[in-house]
Amino acid sequence: MTEVLALIPARGGSKSIPRKNIQPFAGYPLIAYSIAAGLAAETVTRVIVSTDDEEIAQIAMRYGAEAPFLRPAALAQDDTPDLPVFQHALDWLSAEEGYFPEIVVQLRPTSPLRKTAHIDQAVYRLLDHPEADSVRSVCIPFQNPYKMWRIDEEQYLRPLMNTEFAEPYNMPRQLLPQVYWQTGYVDAVWAETILEKGSMTGDRILPLVLEPGEWIDIDSPDDWRRAERLLESGEISFESLGFYIREDNW
Repeated sequence: MTEVLALIPARGGSKSIPRKNIQPFAGYPLIAYSIAAGLAAETVTRVIVSTDDEEIAQIAMRYGAEAPFLRPAALAQDDTPDLPVFQHALDWLSAEEGYFPEIVVQLRPTSPLRKTAHIDQAVYRLLDHPEADSVRSVCIPFQNPYKMWRIDEEQYLRPLMNTEFAEPYNMPRQLLPQVYWQTGYVDAVWAETILEKGSMTGDRILPLVLEPGEWIDIDSPDDWRRAERLLESGEISFESLGFYIREDNW
């Protein structure tokens, strides 16, 4: 069986929503949703939370994840990218446990309403295409970047993109190239891509295309309230997500 590590990055600091990762979301800590989804996915063999925060680590373990290490504070800053966090986790697991997963799945806590089926689809897609470096979830965006603008130094609008089209912003969107927005909902990557290529994606990235309504990212209090209402109203159910949240009895 392929060893697949679901790694959930969850630092203690958060500016938009303080202590976001462990704030109650529809009755459970936000991080519990990603833990439960990882535990329920048939392809995932281990679920680990990478955090710099002892309280987050304790809550993560209470909901079934492992937290075998605390991430250094230097890797838990506002501007810390994903790569060194994942390199640290893989290096620690290799050095301390002799553990070498083949595939790493990133499950961000800010996507609590993630379907386990999509986790498995990402992993199976990577397994079916060993020549690829990673799989990244994407969707069709509401606005096509061919129609986007920037403001120049003289305060005039200029097209964001230099393209083969004379005036793409005046064209029907149906005539523009199809583009995709990365959702951050689920990413699957070979461990060797992280360790040997020094990248979270590599060069050969396969898409997992989602419908726009299939993913939710929480980045603000308004996002939080909208997402919570979807679950509390029954529009989204645990059954449809493919997991249930259970607190371990310590």
